[in-house]
Amino acid sequence: MTSKDDHSALATAAPWAAPAATGPLDAVVTLPGSKSLTARALLLAALGDAPTTLAGVLRSRDTALMRAALTVLGARFTEADGDASRLHVTPAPLPLPVDTGPDGAGHIDCGLAGTVMRFIPPLVLLADAPVVLDGDEGARLRLLGPLMAALAALGVGVSWLGRPGFLPVHLTPPAGPTDGRANNSTDGRAGGSQPTTASLDASSSSQFLSALLLTGPLLPGGLAVTPSGPVPSLPHVGMSVACLRERGIAVDEPSPEDGDGQRTWRVHPGRPRGGRVTIEPDLSNAGPFLAAALVAGGRVTVPAWPMATTQAGDAWRELLPRLGGIVTTEPDGVGTLRLTCRGTGRLNGIDADLSAVGELAPTVAALAVLASAQGHASRLTGIAHLRGHETNRLAALVAEARRLGASARERADGIEIDALPDGERLAPALLHAYADHRMATFAALIGLALPGTTLDDVACTAKTLPDFPARWEAVLAQGQGGEHGRGR
Repeated sequence: MTSKDDHSALATAAPWAAPAATGPLDAVVTLPGSKSLTARALLLAALGDAPTTLAGVLRSRDTALMRAALTVLGARFTEADGDASRLHVTPAPLPLPVDTGPDGAGHIDCGLAGTVMRFIPPLVLLADAPVVLDGDEGARLRLLGPLMAALAALGVGVSWLGRPGFLPVHLTPPAGPTDGRANNSTDGRAGGSQPTTASLDASSSSQFLSALLLTGPLLPGGLAVTPSGPVPSLPHVGMSVACLRERGIAVDEPSPEDGDGQRTWRVHPGRPRGGRVTIEPDLSNAGPFLAAALVAGGRVTVPAWPMATTQAGDAWRELLPRLGGIVTTEPDGVGTLRLTCRGTGRLNGIDADLSAVGELAPTVAALAVLASAQGHASRLTGIAHLRGHETNRLAALVAEARRLGASARERADGIEIDALPDGERLAPALLHAYADHRMATFAALIGLALPGTTLDDVACTAKTLPDFPARWEAVLAQGQGGEHGRGR
């Protein structure tokens, strides 16, 4: 795994030369586990009623930080049979026994992981000592205030150690009995008490809502939480709900007809079940590899695609055909699918509302930038919340598109990319990753079509996809020079 110090050292290395496509592809890409599902699985296993064995675990910087944080709170993790993707998890006792330092607090490094800086704070409701959270410089720009306001209303002491609303922060557990000791039943509907109630502004991140839901079953009576306004990326909330249900926790979801401010999620009390959990491959990370077929021509196949999933990346089935690809699936005989994307190098523009799948926007934007050089305009909307991700992704996407010679601009809830006039072309450039893994894969896709493209920090891809440069080059090496025409 890549440590914080290792990542910093790699980020100062020479720029990465993004390889250009020299022919159509014919590649099969096997992807590691989903970062989003791994984070949820680790947390629920740490709170479980019995040990859990996790298979398909993503080993990346973000998931290593989550493991380290949960270890500070009393959980224990060991590799199963020497396999780094299989973990045996011994849950923490309740109240969570914080591993404290000389200052009497546990210290948690969030790195740049949104799942750590958002999912861990509600666990302080169950802890026996204060916790201090901090992270990378970029993490200190990611909003935490709305989540902390909800926790403060539940009795957590919140002391900002820097700018209010942002890391670093010192959290003190409530004085009352919110440590989950009354909720040791495993039937998912333990006890007859009224649920703990919370209100939350989740308009800037669905992770705020997921964070409360994942801790909710350990609170007295469970938890009923009502967001005060809109919630972006609702599929990620659905993922959290599905993970809870798979581990025996009952969750009542609001009606789709309920309006903003009227939707309540009810998590019933109980401890998540232990046992065996298999994590799906990361479908969001499949995007750049599948999109490579649209740019280079040929085909890319991803095996073990789930028949049904809560992952946002399943939307590639619908998005890639709109951008010029052909997507097909076939059963693989073991309960999953082989998904194949074919392309010719001819791209379409797109007008897409990505509010439910914002994490896919950088890959869509890369294809849209390349499509602009083929005479097509694009508009991506519903993604204002991306301004609060690893970087301000809207500003970053526009800046990098312009660096290449594209005509792009920010709008209130998205970006627009104009078709280039006849005779104008994109040009390679040194692109910037902004320590954001998805901006790095944006650059990799651009490099397929623009030889000479370089990237200042490919190491940041270790956040969710270890060994990305080697994986990318291996895909490009498969099938180049074949008979598929790229049509460019």
